[in-house]
Parts: sequence; C-alpha cells; structure tokens
Amino acid sequence: MEEQVISILATYEELAVVISILLNIIISILGFVPSVFLTAANIAIFGLVQGTIISLIGEVMGAVVSFILYRKGFSRFSKSKFFSHPKISRLLHASGKEAFLLILSLRIMPFMPSGVVTFIAAIGTTPFFVFVAASTVGKIPALLLEVYSVNQVIQWTWQGKVIFAAVSILLLGWLWKRIRNIELSGKSS
Repeated sequence: MEEQVISILATYEELAVVISILLNIIISILGFVPSVFLTAANIAIFGLVQGTIISLIGEVMGAVVSFILYRKGFSRFSKSKFFSHPKISRLLHASGKEAFLLILSLRIMPFMPSGVVTFIAAIGTTPFFVFVAASTVGKIPALLLEVYSVNQVIQWTWQGKVIFAAVSILLLGWLWKRIRNIELSGKSS
C-alpha cells in the first residue's frame, strides 16, 4: 500500500500535499485503517520534518472531519447498550476539562484506535473545540513515535530491525490465534 501511495504522490507532485491530507481524512473517516503506511509515504516523499508536519495536519483534519460526520450521522447510537460500559460511558458523557483530559490521554496511547476515540467523543457530549484541542495536542506524541518507528524501519537501523521483528512476531501471533480459534470453532460445530 505504501508503494502505491508513494507512486501517486510522486506522480502528482504539485498536488501531493493535498492528496496526502485527503487520504488521511479518508482513513480517519473509515476509522479502522491504520495510517502508518501514509506516514511512511509522507516521510519518503517529503522528508522527515515536512512529512511529519503533513502527517500531523492530515491526522488532525481527519479527526475534525470524522468528528463532524460522526456527530451528524451517529448521535442516535449514544443510547445503545453497547455504550453503557463505564469507561466508554465516561467519555461519552464527558465535557469540559474532563473530556479534554480523557481525549488527550487516549490520543497519546499509540495503539489506541483513533477512530474509536473520535466516534465515542462525537456521539457523546464532548464540545467540538475541546475535541479539536485535545486531539491536536494528543496526536503529536503518538505521531512522533510513529514517525520515529517508520523512519527507523525505512533507514533499516538496528532499531528498525527490532521494530520490524516485534511487529512481525505480533502479527504472526495474532494470525496463529485467529487460525486456532477458527479450528476450535470448526470442531465444536
């Protein structure tokens, strides 16, 4: 996927920044697609500093657009029993300083699905400007960690090799667990 994005950005060089930001917005709206491949493409095309800035702008704009769309289209889901879990309910009904701190802390966590945080905040009572401020501040450290990791893998340093090996092991473990669960569910049928 990264190669295709690099190809598109290189082909449409004069629109590359706009295309990258639009792709980030689409990724944010979808809510489940990781943006790491786009961050890698941004670093490859624009360089480390400019690629990081473009990725941050895209991530923030994606969160804002997603928040607005989710709020308009899904607010009726806030009454669902699924959202009665205490931790989810806390973010759902948070406002002001509490909402800011909750969103900030969830954004800082690098493996917390961004789409979930945006969705719950959007269908809840979180004010728009609180969401934007907390998301922007919170995305900075998470994105810097992602940029560092991606850059180390691209440069193929020893840290990059460790990151690559760790991600590979985690993916293989996840895949093995999924296959095992499928086999177990097939035997019980």
